[in-house]
Amino acid sequence: MNPAGQSFDESHLSEPRLVRWFLIAVAFLFLTFFLGIPLIAVFVEALRKGFSLYRTAIVEPYTVAAIKLTVIAAGVAVFANMLFGIAAAWAITKFDFPGKSFLITLIDLPFAVSPVISGMVYILLFGMQGYLGPWLSSHNIRIIFATPGIILATIFVTFPFVARELIPLMKAQGKEAEEAALVLGASGWQTFFKITLPNIKWGLLYSLIQCNARAMGEFGAVSVVSGHIRGQTNTLPLHVEILYNEYNFTAAFAVASLLTFLAVITLLLKKLLSLKIGRKTVSG
Repeated sequence: MNPAGQSFDESHLSEPRLVRWFLIAVAFLFLTFFLGIPLIAVFVEALRKGFSLYRTAIVEPYTVAAIKLTVIAAGVAVFANMLFGIAAAWAITKFDFPGKSFLITLIDLPFAVSPVISGMVYILLFGMQGYLGPWLSSHNIRIIFATPGIILATIFVTFPFVARELIPLMKAQGKEAEEAALVLGASGWQTFFKITLPNIKWGLLYSLIQCNARAMGEFGAVSVVSGHIRGQTNTLPLHVEILYNEYNFTAAFAVASLLTFLAVITLLLKKLLSLKIGRKTVSG
């Protein structure tokens, strides 16, 4: 209705039907050729020589070791980033303090720095010729070319995901509910577990899924600090590269299909959570 109370046709505000269908067709064709077909090709190539060879490639000891290391690194990284993300989002949205803008900028740093560079930074710090390398070596502590280095590199490239999801969410929710709880005598921990955490739980879960997918698929930073030691420091992406370079294509695509399957599951979970968050927003 216009200001005079008269209705008017809004069809002229949208594109003609032919243009809309053309744009939709272009989008679907683009996704089909650059996303759908490559994803299908991974599974087709993995199963080309039969399921028995596929299964053999998956249960091969080096593959199992790569899966275990990937799960460990991703699990530790997700847990650490959850703690950091909640703490950072809480501090940024609930308090004013010197260096607040600088902290927000630092959170975005992994998005601006190449993962390879971040891996080289850890080499500079903890490598044998690095600043802390001699001290670590004298105390028989291995970080580079070992599991701790892979975990550190994974944490670095993934730590913005949780904080960047929670900061705008907690800022939009405000701090009135927490202040009311404190006035009524609730402690800080009670306020967090009874007020803050229930309000951010869906956004937190959404960010953890994103963080986990990124951690399991990380290649650049992990490649620099791993040393590519089979059965010890190879994660799934690194193991795929080694198999492919050895022309063991069936095994390479078999292992790659695990990461592809993870990506598809992640997309489905993100979609379900997006719908859940949307329903919560509407009902709220």
